Amino acid sequence: MPAKKILAFMMIGVGLCLPAHAQLLETQADHAVIMDYETQDVLYSKNGTTPMIPASMTKIMTAHVVYEAIDRGEISLDDRLPVSERAWREGGWATGGSTMGLEIGETPTVEELLRGVIILSGNDACIVLAEGLAGSEEAFARRMTELAREMGLESATFKNASGLYAEGHEISAIDLAKLARFEINKFPQYYAYYSEREMSWNGITQQNRNPLLGRMEGADGLKTGHLEASGYGLTASAVRDGERRILVINGLPSSQARAEEADRLMRLAFTAFDTRTVEPGEEAIANLPVWNGEARSVGVRLDRAIQASAHRSAFENATTEVVYDGPLKAPIQEGQQIAKLVISMEGKSEPVTAPLIATENVAKLGFVGRAIEGLALKLTGEDA
Repeated sequence: MPAKKILAFMMIGVGLCLPAHAQLLETQADHAVIMDYETQDVLYSKNGTTPMIPASMTKIMTAHVVYEAIDRGEISLDDRLPVSERAWREGGWATGGSTMGLEIGETPTVEELLRGVIILSGNDACIVLAEGLAGSEEAFARRMTELAREMGLESATFKNASGLYAEGHEISAIDLAKLARFEINKFPQYYAYYSEREMSWNGITQQNRNPLLGRMEGADGLKTGHLEASGYGLTASAVRDGERRILVINGLPSSQARAEEADRLMRLAFTAFDTRTVEPGEEAIANLPVWNGEARSVGVRLDRAIQASAHRSAFENATTEVVYDGPLKAPIQEGQQIAKLVISMEGKSEPVTAPLIATENVAKLGFVGRAIEGLALKLTGEDA
């Protein structure tokens, strides 16, 4: 069975080396993730893969399910849905929770309900949408979970559409960041709802609770969350100089702490982290040994540009390795993928990887050549 071979080296000149893994940021949040939108690299993670109670950040998924239904023609923004007694009782003003302020028997449009979910965090609006699309909130929650798993959000399990506490209702911070990216990338026409600062319904005007809107230039969404069991949380995104970052925090002790930590971490997301590109070149970045070939080695190079996002200080000490299953056996075709480049950086839990291709053809030795090669190995005692 071929053995995995690793060739470690420094990529001189590309500004990409790794001492022991360390965190380059600290936060009082129980869970925190910073993600680069373009590369999808997780720049920072604190308990990022641990499932947590998302509270009203759940509503990002609620809205996403509705967007998918609109995209399929199952429902439209102009359709009207009735407000049930249950929606009013479990999500109205009397509950003391987040509400759009709907009244029994009203028939708001799907667009009005979506805005109520996103801007006002209305639990009543969530229930109306859930009942209108799936017949019940329980059925809608199952649909949320199924769609989340199809999207690769393996930590997600939803028990309701609003994010009110329910045993087993959870998702990780990393999966919430991925969900936010899906939302921005797939449904930009609806993403603008998240940046609206206020909304009025039945004569009452309420403010969007996202503390970064209007406070930080470039901040344009997404959603806050709070329950006694979860603490204060926020999933947010902002753009600066053409770069977008996504931030998820949860488990903070107060709305003020959430606002301050969101502001601090989002600023650091742009000032402390960077995205750099490694361009492919015609020259080989390494030469790998070949068995039974007319040449004893073959060069490898990148076949496409790769991007890496990390803390700025991590680029100075990035370790770079070529990993391949060896020994490589001839024949080898130019352009054939035969190895991969692995770049590891301080503060990143997962390395950046990219395929490496052969820079040239290597033909297989004839019978006599192979016999000589085998004899040489026996004489030298080398392991083929």
